[in-house]
Amino acid sequence: MKPLIAPLEPGLYLVATPIGNARDITLRALDVLASADVIAAEDTRTTRKLLEIHGVSLGDRKVIAYHDHSGEAGRAGILKLIAQGKSVAYASEAGSPLIADPGFALARDVANEGHHVTALPGPTAAITAISLSGLPSDRFCFAGFAPSAKGARQKWLTELLAIPATLIIYESPKRVNRLLEELCSTEAKSRPAALCRELTKKFEEIRRGTVQDLSDQIPEMTLKGEIALVLGQAAAGEDEVDLEQMLSNALQDMSMKDAVAMVTQATGLPRRKVYQTALGMDRNQ
Repeated sequence: MKPLIAPLEPGLYLVATPIGNARDITLRALDVLASADVIAAEDTRTTRKLLEIHGVSLGDRKVIAYHDHSGEAGRAGILKLIAQGKSVAYASEAGSPLIADPGFALARDVANEGHHVTALPGPTAAITAISLSGLPSDRFCFAGFAPSAKGARQKWLTELLAIPATLIIYESPKRVNRLLEELCSTEAKSRPAALCRELTKKFEEIRRGTVQDLSDQIPEMTLKGEIALVLGQAAAGEDEVDLEQMLSNALQDMSMKDAVAMVTQATGLPRRKVYQTALGMDRNQ
């Protein structure tokens, strides 16, 4: 493929790649991939295949790996190339670099060194999922993947569910059942939700219903690839239920003092109200 643009200036070019359908790549992304001096890739095999599909010739150019385990040494190598006057295109494995992606630290360090950094917009599973969810998109929060450790995961969920916005959560097919079960132990079980998988692919599927509905359906589903779960806001008038459930969850792993402090911060409610609710729950147990 012949580049359609002038030679790139030295710097880092963050290239969004398809999340499923290979034709979702942009013309500008192909131009940069065809013109960059060096291509850095989260997954070199995936990137090489994408270049082959679109007829982008590598010639004698390098494709180097940059992923979660590359660390400071990997970033230093790319910084050295840019300092030498090279243009480096960083391609995510799927989607937009920096969105639940190791590109964050790379872009930060390149920018901090005063080098040119720019992004080429393109596919993102989070935006695709909320577009298909049927849930409000005027205010949303992308939460990424939940922590795996129990205590951190519980704190994460408690804080997340208090946010007054549509929520977007990424999860693996092996752990999504656990996530839905945890949500069903809170007021969130009655919230509207959409489970999105195989986005932009032949077998794309969007299941909509309450969180409880989706949890009940999971055993019947054959799940592949990463999943985007879109979660609607709590219905009006559920604040009291939310507060007690949040405190109940927090008290499983925290002292009353720490639980009250965390829930107060997460909800924005007066500390006295949260503390009195916690005391009432303690007396009733």
